[in-house]
Amino acid sequence: MLLTSIDPFVQEFERQFNQLTRQFTKDETSAVMPMDGIRRADDVVLRFDLPGIDPGSVEVTVDRGVLTVSARRSEEYAEGERVFVRERVMGTFTRRVYLSEHLDAEAIEAAYDNGVLAVRIPVLEKAKPRRIVIQTGGDGHRAIDG
Repeated sequence: MLLTSIDPFVQEFERQFNQLTRQFTKDETSAVMPMDGIRRADDVVLRFDLPGIDPGSVEVTVDRGVLTVSARRSEEYAEGERVFVRERVMGTFTRRVYLSEHLDAEAIEAAYDNGVLAVRIPVLEKAKPRRIVIQTGGDGHRAIDG
């Protein structure tokens, strides 16, 4: 497996709990950051939804096999404006993804476009699929069995 993550049922429970908690406590320090992961032949691409986020507030780090994405969305109200409906989540968004040893953490690239952060992580050569040559003839089993 190229990526490992916390159990999805636990993540969903935590997401709903955090959302409910924010409604009652107005705590906005750990907003949700949805992610898609795509496996291709030579790399893995992670796409994070960050609508309305200033690209300057986005930070991508990797430390000991853990990729961390964080961003901040701040309130933008002019003088004299008062909020009467507030459904957009403000605050800090953070997401951690545990990378396997088959990914090249030294060559990670990231780009932010149209509210989506794309992070490309190359697959190491040793983890790429390869074709195994099958020996035929009378000596095939002797070569393997010794």
